[in-house]
Amino acid sequence: MLPPYHHEPFTDFSIQENRHSFEKALLQLERQLGREHPLLIQGEEIFTEEKIISYNPAKKDEVIGVVAKANKELAEKAIKSAEETFHTWKKVDSKERASLLVKAAAIVRKRKHEFSSLLVKEAGKPWNEADADTAEAIDFMEYYARQMIEIAKGKSVCSRSGEANEHTYIPRGVTVTIPPWNFALAIMVGTTVAPIVAGNTVILKPASNTPVIAAYFVDVLKEAGLPPGVLQFLPGSGEEIGNYLVKHPKVSLITFTGSKEVGTYIYEQAASVRPQQTHLKTVLAEMGGKDTIIVDKESDLDIAVDAILTSAFGFSGQKCSAGSRVVAHEKIYDQVLEKSVQKAKELKVGNPALHDTNVGPVIDQSAYDKIMHYIHLGKTEARLVTGGKGTDATGYFIQPTIFADAPPTSTIMQEEIFGPVVAFTKASHFQHALDIANNTEYGLTGAIISNNRSHIQQAKEDFHVGNLYINRNCTGAIVGYQPFGGFNMSGTNAKAGGPDYLLLYMQAKTISEKF
Repeated sequence: MLPPYHHEPFTDFSIQENRHSFEKALLQLERQLGREHPLLIQGEEIFTEEKIISYNPAKKDEVIGVVAKANKELAEKAIKSAEETFHTWKKVDSKERASLLVKAAAIVRKRKHEFSSLLVKEAGKPWNEADADTAEAIDFMEYYARQMIEIAKGKSVCSRSGEANEHTYIPRGVTVTIPPWNFALAIMVGTTVAPIVAGNTVILKPASNTPVIAAYFVDVLKEAGLPPGVLQFLPGSGEEIGNYLVKHPKVSLITFTGSKEVGTYIYEQAASVRPQQTHLKTVLAEMGGKDTIIVDKESDLDIAVDAILTSAFGFSGQKCSAGSRVVAHEKIYDQVLEKSVQKAKELKVGNPALHDTNVGPVIDQSAYDKIMHYIHLGKTEARLVTGGKGTDATGYFIQPTIFADAPPTSTIMQEEIFGPVVAFTKASHFQHALDIANNTEYGLTGAIISNNRSHIQQAKEDFHVGNLYINRNCTGAIVGYQPFGGFNMSGTNAKAGGPDYLLLYMQAKTISEKF
């Protein structure tokens, strides 16, 4: 019997001993940089001629690691391995599968600073963001282990005299996991171990920007005792390998986190039934957001400013939950804007390996160019009040950027920028603020800062987002506490880290026996 679930605590870096421990972990990790990591198919490590090279976005000439790159032939081999192994893995007792996750969580917990250091180096995360990412990965394993034990009991249904009825859940089959680079450990781990603990086999195609972190975690699962063939590690290009996996008739389920464009394409391709396909595929997609913080005229402005800066500039705004829009009541608009600009100017942008860095790099040249394009566009649509500058000389750094007086229908208020950019606009009354907040194609997260209970209740009912936060920032959902997922073009609302999530990797089976 596992003890009750409690989320993994965050490291307090105000304690000198913790800072020294993390600095030591960073130094130790630097000695391991540049290593080559293989594919894993049916338990066999495979090195290939083609490679994926991972670079440090804060120091773009520093190689983090080299990962083998799969082709279609190896993808087919991985699918066959996953399909064959599924027939045995699905019969392994759920408690044994859950135990494996707890063992893996213990391994990562023991090496927490090592994994967080790797997130600093490969994903460009400042210390606190990296630490939270690793903690969330641990949480996913601990939480899903406990959920699986409960789900294995089935659900109670009625039985009549002379018959016995059961309502159980069985795994679906071969699952393709395509995680993002922004939560390179947490989401990658969550979307890998969830189908595994539910009895499915998994083909993990990691993000090409952060494949080394995924390779490290594959080694953790092997150390924890995961049998060969349950997990295939298959780095490769989305165009070649991703397409092949998504369309393959033997794949039963696809879990994807990333852009709306790629997510909707996967959704469309998975809907097509191809020759030799005997089932309808399931797609779990989390595709992004354009998230709003509403600041009511009756609110604590210090709480509002803290929520805005944390939501907009945490991990350089590279979160689907990032607060990239602020809708403030016209009576307090100028105050909130002025305080936010002042605080934003105090943020230190630079190398995330340094403890006092607040804002690190964006992930790569493509992201840098895209964000700078939006900033240039924003200057034609709104009033730039701070930031707006960047440099890609040695790494990809962009200053925290705030636009004021942005029209609600402007591009910077409608499209996901995925960078350290936030736009402010005024609302004349609370319903007006809600109307603006709901005027995008997304519906992921949102926040309301207010001391007005009737307005809070109205937001609960009418703010159309999957995760609504009151008097706090709109990022940082904790596994088991705030199940995460959104509406509309934000995805399929799978609610990761919630009590229903594992059921999405399973299908219900009813058994009735007459005596």
